[in-house]
Amino acid sequence: MKMSKLAKNFMNAAALLPDAAASRNPRVLYSLLGPGYRGLVLQRGKNEPWTAVPVSFKTVFDWGYQRGTMPKLQQLYDLAKKMQWDAAKDIDWSVEVDPFKPGIVPERLIPTQDMPGYQNMSEKEKGEIRHAFLSWVFSQFLHGEQGAFFATAQVATAVPWMDGKLFGGTQVVDEARHLETFHTYLTTKLNKVYEINDNLYVVLDAVMSDSRWDFKFLGMQIMVEGLALGAFRTFHELLDEPLLKQILDYVIRDEARHVHYGVIALEKYYVNNGLSATERKEREDWAYEVSLMLRNRFLAHELYDEFFAHRMKRSEWDKVVLTSEMMAIFRRSMFKRIIPNLKRIGLLSDRVRRRYEKMGVLVYEQEKAAPELSHQAIMAEKVE
Repeated sequence: MKMSKLAKNFMNAAALLPDAAASRNPRVLYSLLGPGYRGLVLQRGKNEPWTAVPVSFKTVFDWGYQRGTMPKLQQLYDLAKKMQWDAAKDIDWSVEVDPFKPGIVPERLIPTQDMPGYQNMSEKEKGEIRHAFLSWVFSQFLHGEQGAFFATAQVATAVPWMDGKLFGGTQVVDEARHLETFHTYLTTKLNKVYEINDNLYVVLDAVMSDSRWDFKFLGMQIMVEGLALGAFRTFHELLDEPLLKQILDYVIRDEARHVHYGVIALEKYYVNNGLSATERKEREDWAYEVSLMLRNRFLAHELYDEFFAHRMKRSEWDKVVLTSEMMAIFRRSMFKRIIPNLKRIGLLSDRVRRRYEKMGVLVYEQEKAAPELSHQAIMAEKVE
């Protein structure tokens, strides 16, 4: 990569430093330094056919094969076996999709509606942005599913309970199916795939490269899958696209089990077994930093580069997007799923609550955690 490009990437990353240093926890910042440099400065995952991420973690063999030590996980495993579906057979791929049509994406979901010149664009130009936005969003979901596919494979080998290993195996299959489904939709219906967002790359790299199995659970099952569950439900309700609604209905069933899995496992490890004050602090701060990066992935810099870089500065774009209705909708949908689960696993102490309160998302702490939510209850919720 040319030095000029590296310098530009570094300056763009520097604009996010206030967020990156928000927790002021040296251990957390050190653990995210490598992923942050690879994602934000080197921009790994862009302009390359594949990316190798350094990993180091313990694989735990269970020679006792004891089942039933965690009955809730055993029940979840039995449910997962019954709820398997085939993307090639159960999805009606004959449904036609017009990603350019007015109304397929509500205007309030598109961050560009408040950008300079947008309202004066022709309907054709607005259609191109609708198509781009839909393609960008589901491209990031595709990349996230690949990350979940690999991270869950790690979790299944590293988790110390057989019931957890068996359910982890079903999630690996789920994530492979989601990857197949979203890739098929993007390449056959939208015909456009975007590269991975820098902030999402950092999160996936951090989850994959951390040697501690519970950080993989925390990052993927609680944070990434929690965001996905909220976002999928939002799109299911607000998009006017029958095929995508059909796909998301299946995917939401799976994602609800995955988040449930994470809460059960970490509640046992964090709450029942107990953490030291130092260990709890590090996990709270790490989760908070990851939540900021997951929020920042919705800054949609890929859309800025394609459509608005010649109209405004990136810093101006960020200010508009951060205060947009789209960002408010996704912030609500994400933290409505994440905050109750952090509370359930004991990572919402008074020390860290102030940060979430400042973000305006602590109001969701009284919402139900994943073990108390069925697929039917999730689908019955109204998107705010």
